[in-house]
Amino acid sequence: MRKTFIKSPYFVHISMIIMSILAASSFPVVAIITDALSPELLLFLRFFLSAIFFFPFIIRKKEVIPNKKILFGYFILSLPLVAFFWCMFESLRYTTALNTGAIYTILPAITAILTYIINKELTGKMQAIGLIIGTLGALWIVFRGSIDSLLSLNLNYGDFIFFIGTICLGFYNPLVKRFYKGEPLEVMTFWVLLIGSLCFLLFSWGDLIKTDWLLLDSTVYLGIVYLSLFSTLITFFLLQYGVVRIGATKVSAYGFLTPIIVIIIGLLTKTEKFEVIYISGMILVLIALLFIQRQRINSK
Repeated sequence: MRKTFIKSPYFVHISMIIMSILAASSFPVVAIITDALSPELLLFLRFFLSAIFFFPFIIRKKEVIPNKKILFGYFILSLPLVAFFWCMFESLRYTTALNTGAIYTILPAITAILTYIINKELTGKMQAIGLIIGTLGALWIVFRGSIDSLLSLNLNYGDFIFFIGTICLGFYNPLVKRFYKGEPLEVMTFWVLLIGSLCFLLFSWGDLIKTDWLLLDSTVYLGIVYLSLFSTLITFFLLQYGVVRIGATKVSAYGFLTPIIVIIIGLLTKTEKFEVIYISGMILVLIALLFIQRQRINSK
């Protein structure tokens, strides 16, 4: 019964919703511990600890040490992640979270374009309509329904950096589909995280040496563990599972849920007040998901 459910078309969508919740939950956690560690060091710890946590699950896999060709593919896969996270933190030195949130809404559309270029997967009419509706819905939530705020959006150097990062992240999902050769997804996840952590180590080595680890509050350690285990390891594993099953565009579309989930988390933690204006955007996002996910799922 359990295996049948896991192979069912519904399980992958439930997994994508869980993935979206875990990804969105990283924002408040990062906000709590961000002042204690440099962004580069925090990213290194997230990726490295995630790989360490995952190692016991792959040690018995025959394909745990891939050949050079597959390992090179994992290296290529890690580059969009490293580039995006670096661009995100670099951009926030020059721009606002509102601006980056607005730019991030175009990620599903970018992913759809790159999916066609890389994998020759053409976006259907229903999916294209869904991408437009979802982008409008997410923007409505980000700007709280204020057209004036959207029109008065002043783009700057930081926004350009984040836009480049968003394009880089758009490569990730279609590249997963391109480089996946049927090996256990656990192995792919482990190596992508490990290689990504080594890249971040180059940026954070100085901070790693200088940081007085004994002076850090226990909250910081708990936050790092949560980000590594839930918001990174499980999230990336589910993402790769989803891309293999339903394709890059459909998986990316669940990113439209991010502002909704952030609002819900804010309400639960009493750091956000619900505004009626959000409802219109939420409805548009849900309609968009129905359009995009309407195409039949490959449940092999």
